[in-house]
Amino acid sequence: MLLRDLLAVPELQLTLLYEPPGGLDRVLRRVCASDLLHPARYVSTDDLVVSGLVWRRTPEDSEVFVAELAERGAAALAGGDAHLGSIPDDLVESCRRHRLPLIEVPTEVSFTDVIEHVLSAVNAERGAQLSASLGRQRQLLADVVAGRSLGEIAARLSADVGHECRVLTPIGRHIAAGSRPLAVDDLDRVTRAFLTAPRLPAVAQCTDATPLSLFTVGTGLDNRLTSWIVAVEGDVADWPPDVVDAVTEFASVAALDRFRSAEARRAIRHIAEEALALAESGGSQLEIGARLRQAELNPAEPVIAVLADFTKRPDMVETARTLLEDVASLFGQPVVATGRDGGTVALLPGTKPDVPSAVRAAFDRLAPGVARTPLAVGVSARSATEALSGALEEARYSRRLAELRGGPVSLVSADEVNSHVLLLATVPDEVRRTFAAQVLGPVVDYDDRTGSGLRRTLEAFLACSGSWSRSSEALHLHINTVRYRIARVEQLTGRDLSNLEDRVDMFLALRSLEARPLSDRTTPRGRGS
Repeated sequence: MLLRDLLAVPELQLTLLYEPPGGLDRVLRRVCASDLLHPARYVSTDDLVVSGLVWRRTPEDSEVFVAELAERGAAALAGGDAHLGSIPDDLVESCRRHRLPLIEVPTEVSFTDVIEHVLSAVNAERGAQLSASLGRQRQLLADVVAGRSLGEIAARLSADVGHECRVLTPIGRHIAAGSRPLAVDDLDRVTRAFLTAPRLPAVAQCTDATPLSLFTVGTGLDNRLTSWIVAVEGDVADWPPDVVDAVTEFASVAALDRFRSAEARRAIRHIAEEALALAESGGSQLEIGARLRQAELNPAEPVIAVLADFTKRPDMVETARTLLEDVASLFGQPVVATGRDGGTVALLPGTKPDVPSAVRAAFDRLAPGVARTPLAVGVSARSATEALSGALEEARYSRRLAELRGGPVSLVSADEVNSHVLLLATVPDEVRRTFAAQVLGPVVDYDDRTGSGLRRTLEAFLACSGSWSRSSEALHLHINTVRYRIARVEQLTGRDLSNLEDRVDMFLALRSLEARPLSDRTTPRGRGS
């Protein structure tokens, strides 16, 4: 019941003495009668507080009474005239100060009449809401029995409540995209808000300032990393109860769909595990191909192996498996199994474009939710199914490097393993510093004493593949100056920069001066970054 509806009842003869902005649209859910100076313990949010003002002995008492009502979230105060003859000005001023609507109840109207009218209206509304809820539940169950997809049911909900409804996962995969999928930036905002909110439902702001209310699919015991998200346009705080109920009921239906999807994946899991076991034991290619085909993966096409585990958390194997299945679903039917070392492996179709980048983007969205339980991911290069065992080893090695790198979510792909940056980052600091000092120490010392820029010239020379003219242009120096400086470098180091091996040593020594250990890195600067 709204406050304006109560004021519109003629037989109650109520007078509005103060209305803050939007005050008439406040919802009345309960009635609390109190003549205590300190009523806070008995007042709840959205209460209509009815008082005979017996508590008022001095004007200061009005401030005490009204402040407690406002702090508890009362919807309005209805004060009677019988005790004081009229509503005192100090009470009106206190209500204005705390933006609490104030109603005058005339002497000839009893509080019982006001209370009974509010309770009757509230109960009637609750009955109507319950009836509507039962009707929605019957319709939802009918849709499920009829075999309608979750997307179709979400579209019906969107039409019923007037808010666009979507279902997605914490990696940003749309299960029901609504009229259009969320943009990449909005997916990042939604997943971060869902994973970090202290409680749900929560609200995320899209880039265009559109609010999205986020509900979880499943029970409160579910891990948010593996839950589904119901994202509905609008702020849940502004919704009437029937809309909140409708979305909550839809989330229950989505939980049923989630359970059915999980059961379907379990049916394929043992087929994938048989394929991996055959590949790692040198089994028949015909048998491996048959298993992959049963799992809806074409054995004639290349595959990419992805291995993911929570660092030093064997108890979270099932969570890692669910996350990999979610990521693999971006590319088709998920083929996920447990490898011989207990690690969780997914096989992805190698024909899809830019798989490592898509996998990285998906896992990166989980970072806000795994700060205390780091997730390490290794991705192999594309490989023929005949070389599947090699792809699995490559993924395992990449995952070990990812674990060394550290961070909430660390992913290393096969192309990064080929990078000198990753190679240097795995070398102990002391070894790296010693190598750099032996090769470039005289040059660094000379630069420190004279400021001659030999190191900068050497870097440009190597970056230009030993071209004198391009080095000269890059440094904005005369070509003879470049020649002189490089000759000085060769003299100080005893190296010949026309020799490939000496150039490689110089290059690695320069990079060793810049390199950091893996634990200090977030994104490597190699070819795969």
